[in-house]
Order: sequence, then C-alpha cells, then structure tokens
Amino acid sequence: MVSGTIFHCKKNSWPREEYVSRITLQLLDYDSAAPPEQAWRRRLNSHANILKEFSITFMEAIKMVGLGFRLWSYVREEASHGRKAPIDPFNKESTKPSASQGVPLGGMGSGSISRGFRGEFRQWQIIPGLCEGSPVMANQFSIFISRDGGNRRFASVLAPGQPEGLGKSGDHGISSWGWNLSGQHSSYHALFPRAWTIYDGEPDPELKISCRQISPFIPHNYKDSSLPSAVFVYTLVNNGKERAKVSLLFTWANSAGGVSHLSGEHVNEPFIGEDNVSGVLLHHKQVIKSYYLFITEMMDFVNMVDCLGGEEDHEWTAKDNPPVTFAIAACETQNVNVTVLPCFGLAEVNCVTAKDMWSKMTQDGQFDRENFNAGPSMPSMPGETLCAAVSASTWVEPHGKCTVAFAVAWSSPKVKFLKGSSYYRRYTKYYGTSPRAAEELVHYSLTNYKRWEEEIEKWQDPVLKDDRLPEWYKFTLFNELYFLVAGGTVWIDSMEPVGSSLNDKQQPTKDESTKTTLTEKIDTEGLVMELRNGANLDKADDGLRDHGKGHVLEEETVLPLKKAKQSCSLTETQDECDDVGRFLYLEGVEYIMWCTYDVHFYASFALLDLFPKIELSIQREFAKAVLSEDGRKVRFLAEGNWGIRKVRGAVPHDLGTHDPWKEMNAYNIHDTSKWKDLNPKFVLQVYRDFAATGDMTFGIDVWPSVRAAMDYMDQFDLDGDGLIENDGFPDQTYDTWTVHGVSAYCGCLWLAALQAAAAMAFQLGDEEFGEKCKRKFIMAKHAFEAKLWNGSYFNYDSGSSSNSKSIQADQLAGQWYTASSGLPNLFDDLKIKSTLQKIFDYNVMKVKGGRMGAVNGIQPNGKVDETCMQSREIWTGVTYAVASTMILAGMEEKGFSTAEGIFIAGWSENGFGYWFQTPEAWTLDGHFRSLIYMRPLAIWGMQWALSMPRAVLEPPEISIMDRIDMSTLTSRSTRTEADGRKASTQGYGWFWLLSEKDKAMNFNSGSVGFM
Repeated sequence: MVSGTIFHCKKNSWPREEYVSRITLQLLDYDSAAPPEQAWRRRLNSHANILKEFSITFMEAIKMVGLGFRLWSYVREEASHGRKAPIDPFNKESTKPSASQGVPLGGMGSGSISRGFRGEFRQWQIIPGLCEGSPVMANQFSIFISRDGGNRRFASVLAPGQPEGLGKSGDHGISSWGWNLSGQHSSYHALFPRAWTIYDGEPDPELKISCRQISPFIPHNYKDSSLPSAVFVYTLVNNGKERAKVSLLFTWANSAGGVSHLSGEHVNEPFIGEDNVSGVLLHHKQVIKSYYLFITEMMDFVNMVDCLGGEEDHEWTAKDNPPVTFAIAACETQNVNVTVLPCFGLAEVNCVTAKDMWSKMTQDGQFDRENFNAGPSMPSMPGETLCAAVSASTWVEPHGKCTVAFAVAWSSPKVKFLKGSSYYRRYTKYYGTSPRAAEELVHYSLTNYKRWEEEIEKWQDPVLKDDRLPEWYKFTLFNELYFLVAGGTVWIDSMEPVGSSLNDKQQPTKDESTKTTLTEKIDTEGLVMELRNGANLDKADDGLRDHGKGHVLEEETVLPLKKAKQSCSLTETQDECDDVGRFLYLEGVEYIMWCTYDVHFYASFALLDLFPKIELSIQREFAKAVLSEDGRKVRFLAEGNWGIRKVRGAVPHDLGTHDPWKEMNAYNIHDTSKWKDLNPKFVLQVYRDFAATGDMTFGIDVWPSVRAAMDYMDQFDLDGDGLIENDGFPDQTYDTWTVHGVSAYCGCLWLAALQAAAAMAFQLGDEEFGEKCKRKFIMAKHAFEAKLWNGSYFNYDSGSSSNSKSIQADQLAGQWYTASSGLPNLFDDLKIKSTLQKIFDYNVMKVKGGRMGAVNGIQPNGKVDETCMQSREIWTGVTYAVASTMILAGMEEKGFSTAEGIFIAGWSENGFGYWFQTPEAWTLDGHFRSLIYMRPLAIWGMQWALSMPRAVLEPPEISIMDRIDMSTLTSRSTRTEADGRKASTQGYGWFWLLSEKDKAMNFNSGSVGFM
C-alpha cells in the first residue's frame, strides 16, 4: 500500500531531450505526435547485440542425462507425427535472438506480429504455438520528398540497415531501394500499446517526422482489444522555407513469416472502402513445413535436422490450416492522395519488380489510379514472393503540418490445433468469419484510433502522473504487458468448435433463472467429465477417440453451461456482462503450453486488474478441470515412470498444447499430480479473484472445485500436523530444484490456502469446511514455524541436505497472496520483515550490488546456491513478486530497489537487451533461459499492491449472525436471488472466524492473525 513519499524515487533518467531536440518536440507538440515524457527509448542506430543463451554445467548435465535422452526420444516421436513437443531444447531457430524487439502489433488472441525498435516486422505468431522470429524485410515504411520543383529530392526506407545484396547493380529486390537512413538522429519511444519513432531531420534536414504506432489494447474493452490490427499515424512538420511534396510508402509481402511467402498460390487484390479508406488485400494460403525430424548421431542428441521426404507427405495446405488475409491501407483526405500497387515481386522475372516500384515512387511519388481496377492478381508460383504497396502523398506548406494514417490488419478467423478442433477467434463475434474481414478491420481502425488513444491515455495517466513512482517503473509496468499480445495468445468466441451445431454466431439467450446441477459421468477408460444441467449427451463420433493409450470423452459434446448473469465489477466500460469466450496464453514461446498454472499464479494480476472477465474465465476452466480425470497413460520423462494424464482433484499444470481443454497436462517432465504448489495456488487465485470482483456467482460455481483441491492435499500431510510435506523431488514450479520434507515455498502456500479456503467457506456458508480449514491452519502454522524458522528467515526445507538452510527468494509467496487478498498476515510483522530484509540483503544486494534482481537461492555465507540450474538463476517474475511482497509489508523503497535490478539488467541501455522479450531467467553473467515468458507479468502484482480495489483494502465488517445467514446461498435454488450480487462479506478476513480464545491469543499489533 502507498505510504506517502517513501518510494524509491529518482530523477528522470530517460529525458526526451536526450533523444529528440527541444525544437522538434515543440513542433510535434500536438495531436499526440510528440513522444510521452515517460517511455522506454532507443536511438535507431543502437546496436542490436546477439543474446546469449544459458548452458548447464557439467555436473548438471550428468544429473540430467537420463532426462535428456528421454526428452530427445519424445521430441523425435512427436516430430514423426508432425507435431512440435511443448519443450524442445534441441531445435533452435536459425535466426539468433537479438536485442532488437519493440512494441508488438494488434490486440489479444488473434495472432500477433512484433515490430522491432528499428522498424522491422518480426516474431510472427499467426498460427497458434508457432513463432517465426526472423523479420520480413520487404515490410517497410519509406519516404519520398521533393522540394524546389524537384531539384532537391530525398528518398529512403525509414529504417537503418543494409540488407543482403545492397549495391549489386543487377538486383531487382529490396536491396535496390534507398537504404539511406543512418538512424543517428532518429529515436524510438515505447509505451505499450503505443510507440513513437521520431525522425529528427533525416533523411530531409528540414522535415520533422513522427510515426505513432497504435494497437487496440484497451483494458475492460473486450471487443476492440480482440482486434488483429494496428494503426501508424505519421505527422509531418515542414521546418523549411519552401513547400514539400511528401509521399509515404507502406510495403508488405504476402507472408505469414519465415519462408511462407515462397509457398505459392497467394493472391493480392486492391480495394476502395468506405470513408476513403483504400488499400490492398493479401490473401495468404498457409503452407507449413512439418516438424518431422531425425537424429544424425545417436550420441549427439542436440543435433537434429529436417527430414524432407516430399512435399505432399510433409506439408499442410490451406485445407488443413486456416488461411489468413492481410490488409494494408491508408485514409485519403482532402490533403492526402492514396494510390496502390497491388503486386510487385523481388525477382527480375516479375512483371513489376521491387526496383521498378521504387523507381516509380522516386519519379512520381505515387502510383497510377487505374491500379484500383486491377482486380485479384494471378496466384503466385512456388518460389515467388508477392508484395503490395500503398502510397499516401501530400503537400506540406512551409512551417506547416500534415497527418497521414496507415493501418494493417490480418484476418485468420479460425484457430486449428494439431490434435484438436478448429474454433472461431473472438473478433469474429463482431466481424464474421470471412478472411475478407481484414478490409473492415482496417476501416474500423482508421476511423477509431483517436478514441483508442483517448481510452489508453485515460488508463495510463494516473500511473504516469504519479510523482511518487520511479520513472523506470512507470513505463516498464506498461511495456511488460507486451506478452498479452506477443505471448502466443488465443482468444476464441465460443466454447464449441467450428462445425458444432452449438457454435452459433448469434449468442444464445442467457437464462438467469436456470438451476445448475453438478453430476459426473465416468467413462469406462477412467476419464471423469462434468455434465451440467442434467443433459443427456450424445458422444460425437461415438464419443470416443482411440489414442492407443485409453480413450477420451470428447468435450465438445458437453452442452454450454448457462450461467446466471455475472456481476459487473472493476469498472467494466465496454460490453455488457456477457460471455467473453475462452482465452489461452502460452507459458512462453519456447515452452509451448497453454495457461501454465503455476506461472499464471504470478502473471494473473495483470489480467485481474485489466481484463477481470478473462481472468475469471481462466479460473473457471481450471475449476472444471479439477473435477475431471483423464486415464490415458503418460510417461514422465524425469524418471521414466508411467502415470495417468490427469488425476481427479489435482489442478492441471496446463490446459494442453495440441488439443487444449481436452488434453491437459502437456507438461510431462514430472507427474504434476504430485506437485505441492498447484492446488494451493488454485485456491489462492480463486479467493483473490472472488474478493476483488465480489462475484458471488463465481464463488458459488467454483466452490466444489476449491473443496476438492483442498481435500486432495490431505494425502501429502504425512505426519498429521496439518502441514504438507514434499516428496524429495522437484515437486513444484522450480522443477529442477529438489525439496525434502517441509519446504518454505510450498508450506507457505499451503498455509495461505488454508486461510483463504476457510474465509471463502464462511462467506459461502460452508461452516463445517471452514472450521476444518481453520483447525488445520492453527496446527500447520505452528509446525511450519517450528520446523523452518531460524530466527531471521525460513529455511529452504526441513531436510538435511547441503542447501536446506538456503535463503529462497520466493519463500513468502503465500504471504504475498494473503496480503494481496485482504487477509491478515500469515506471520507476525517481525518475522515477515526480518525475512524480507534477509532476502534483500542476500539474494538481491549480494548479486552485482542489486543490479540484476533476486537470485533464487543463496547460502547463509553469501554464496549463490549452486545446487541446480534453477537455484543459481535469477527469475524475473519472482523478483517482481518479491518486490510486491515488500511493498505490501511497508518496505516500499526496498521493493522498488529489488525490482529495479530487473529493469537495469533487462531493459536499460547498458543491460543485456531483453526488452519486449523478458525471459523467465538469466544467470549471473546475463545468459537467458526462455525468452518471451509469462511470469514477468508479475510486475502487475506490484501495481496491485499499490492500488488494490476498495473491496480488498476496506472490507466490510459483519457480525457473526450475518455470516451464518449467508449459508442459504449454498442452496442452488437461490441462484436467481444471488445473480449479479456482490459478496457483501467478501474480504472481511479472519476476525469473525476466530473463537474468543483465539482472539485473546492475537497480539499482532493492529491486525488479526494467529501467532
């Protein structure tokens, strides 16, 4: 919580004036053309260094040799079926990752394209789970300027760099263009979801240019935030004494990234739309090379190459993978003339080459108007690259200004998972399922981007104008949200797959008085599924799919659950409270698993704060999964043992990879049904979301799963002291870091879950279960402190290994959630602050003076814990979580100092170059593991700590009679009365849970808790 002016404040370390001249800032100071005061900045001529990936030590390799061989075999097996394994350390992209990323394009869940800070379009993720990292260099903005009757001309691509082949006289491709921008006087300014590129007198010294990139990422707006589009607004200021003819050019290859442009059968088509929006549609027929791989040397399992056995056997055509249509467009105005070139190629054999196109623009500054009548082009041939161009030309008077707006959109209406069904993306709810919706999307974007900016500024201004906050935090907070666009997100419109009779674009009427009952149907092969509303369900295709290791009941046969209308909360501004579809996001682009739950635990604060309906929908998915079982056999790679895919009562690790929702737990390193952190994390997230939103319907719906998740954990209390024990293997999110006996991390999570479950039970009237959790909490807390507290922090675990007394940075994860949910502290203030101080002094400050974040483990002697790969790593998201816990404990300055280490190492100009691709971890020498990762969204846990909702900060105090009276809400017959009602008792904590004796025992100054 905010405590006045105690924040870790610094003077502005990123002043605009160091990147853009004051005169230029004054000239651009209108219509949002000037970059904001707070932003992440780079000069365009900055070097984009190659990033260094981590490597394991020799001893770690010895310990993991069995896992490595089994993982290699599994990767090979998946590849033989045309699939990529969710974790594949053996096959790396040919393009080395570099420090070149910038703000991505588009909204959430409809595919994404990133744009580097120097202007290149890269990181293509149109197809779920696939990321093409290399840039498509034909996709560029360029400028052509003519002054003094054509006697002075400037022409340049608006990006620094020298593509391969530059200067070759016979080249007809993009190297024939004018790559004349040095970038020395140009700069990039990022404040997600917008970015500004300022060309301060280059290529024309007398023309100031601002390019403003805008994407529709708008909190609480569940329509526009799903749109696959972006707008580029160019502001031109003529600082010269003569008028200038300026032509801006937007070129785009018919490509979905990688080498897809060479596959053939692509078609371009010009269009003239409403409101003077015109451009080109690029219809792309997707062809994806298979992942069929083989190993050339048995002993060298890292060296894997493509096995190409013929195109027909090893390619998917558009029949198997949904097509995508791109649209590039500009808006014609009274002062701006828009023309197009629907087709040009990159080779001499093309009728119009890239060189011809550039010559035309250099000479005329525009294309022929007749090009709009060209109609669809002939399909491209294999090996041929088909490109298109849109030109916008204008005259800028001396000391005058002009604005030109471009847009790009992509329409890929269907999502197809390799082993599952196809679904319609969320945006099709508003724009239909035709790929030609791209034309409507660019029109909507160009006519609504000003409103987008108003809403974005209204959202961001309170943070940006808060003088108590350090500058680096303000823009890093927003920029870390890049992952919700570029993190492989998928947002679908309906629960039902394409082709299902239930998948109707006309949304069914919600029956607010429907009684919901919960039953189970157990398949003969061991799969337990929930059936609701007592429906008699037919099994599609006989309801079973034979996978060779058991059968699975098809989930699409389950009728949609009709919910009572949910309560609106956290200031929903766009839609009425309706179904928001289903949302997936990857653990990371290298760990291809959807909604990895132990990581979502850290990242979910962003969704709860900005898109709470999506957050609740994810929790409902996992609540449903808790009550299901999948009896198919799975081999776990760490030890080579076998088990079943999903155990009833266990929270799944993830929602799957190639068949999400239906084939969960794609992670198969360990048997996660034996992990000790997943179930407590589920209970903690559910209670936090319940308390923050006040959605009583949500609480009632997920309560059976909360109870099942808590009951499931009883098996791990081996000595009956109420506290769970770990099983001597890495049975939690640190999945290479072994734990023995009671652990600080899992034990603290369990204590917090007991408290949250008890609080929720009493709020929902489940007195018996609440009392059970309360009694367990009292016992478990005593055992936890007795076994782990050493006078200044909690030991890593209660075992006798060499690292049992290590200081774990994440040991108070349960306390973090407890405080974030409005519940009293798990321990007295002295213990909490002593532990956090120890973490700050050792895990933070003893590592490069606090300039790298918090190392996961460190010995009491100040040496980094080298027990395993993860103990010696610095986890970015965990560091943010530790900083959040410090803020909640009143240690704001230390919290910001801790988190600043991530900024310095990852985002600063002198750091390692991880901006807009924040990895899961880096080592002490800055080598990364797993770029573009979910967990760093935990920075929003810091913002949550600073500005928790009133419902959490100031919970109403109710009498014990009020609490007992609420037991009537457990009756399903009262669902109608509960509809839309906020939990009137939410967040009141433990005070009314205590007996008089318990209250007397409390001596924590000013707070209610057990000592």
